[in-house]
Amino acid sequence: MDKQILLNHGSGGKLMREMIHDIFLAEFNNEILSAGTDSAILNMPSEHIAFTTDSFVIDPIFFPGGDIGKLAICGTVNDLAVSGAEAKYLTCSLILEEGFAFNDLQKIIKSMAEAAQEAGVKVVTGDTKVVNRGKCDKIFINTSGIGILDIKYKEISFGTGIIPGDKIIVSGTLGDHGMAVLKAREDIKINADMVSDCAPLNGMIKKILDADCNIKFMRDATRGGLATVLNELVEDGKYGISVEEDAIPVNENVRGMCEIFGFDPLYVANEGKIVIIASANSADTVINTLRNNKYGKNAAIIGEVTEDQKGKVILETSIGGKRVIDMLAGEQLPRIC
Repeated sequence: MDKQILLNHGSGGKLMREMIHDIFLAEFNNEILSAGTDSAILNMPSEHIAFTTDSFVIDPIFFPGGDIGKLAICGTVNDLAVSGAEAKYLTCSLILEEGFAFNDLQKIIKSMAEAAQEAGVKVVTGDTKVVNRGKCDKIFINTSGIGILDIKYKEISFGTGIIPGDKIIVSGTLGDHGMAVLKAREDIKINADMVSDCAPLNGMIKKILDADCNIKFMRDATRGGLATVLNELVEDGKYGISVEEDAIPVNENVRGMCEIFGFDPLYVANEGKIVIIASANSADTVINTLRNNKYGKNAAIIGEVTEDQKGKVILETSIGGKRVIDMLAGEQLPRIC
């Protein structure tokens, strides 16, 4: 029989130590984690740090383009990167269901290690708990991350420097992750490739920042998609946002599946796309820098910040009309990350 997780793997005894040594230390091996201390001792030569945490409960745990482990690393790294921070250290805590296959756990941890290596970060501490059958859906993961924040990027998270005329940029096609997960979850028999865009974007973002572009704001368009990010920006009513429907990049397979099932790509989750607001005279440099990276080849300027229609996001439709893009009401697609 395939080896499975037992309650004793969470007991703190021999089985737990063997699992930590054979799976976690084998993949995440670094001098900080290997020290085995209750708290990771970190060297952070900065007065400003960025700190984030996230939990991942996606169903299914394996999907085209990734799995729950890759998603956990990329999601946390990207949250740090869009804040202008250099991601350095991550935590990894898991809740496992009794009976979960060891082989699947090994695949997930290996995937996490590969994503962390690509992102240039270290997993330095963590925790594992095991619960009875039926008390958890296979595996849940929590990751937290710490990064060093250069003071000159401190305002990027807040968008305080945004003014009318600034350009709205997306780093690529929208809705890939959400539709890939939906297709895998429901085993939808559609003859079309759907692959999640799950990826660590910190390398690409560093290129933008190093190009000395005038970046006013960055956010990864995860749950709630592009529409939610833009609506959050105009909440205080200081300005409006206008976007052009024809300028928004969407893969045709994703667009077709959205039409079949009644989804709007503007609200569908992404796990490898960022929304950027840059000054008008920096927009072309941002686009060129993005398109020179494998994760930004389909980057596009989709609109701008406006003086009128304050507090609203206006979509200029492909047929020449205009409509208001509201905040997502309710849950469009649960357990997407």
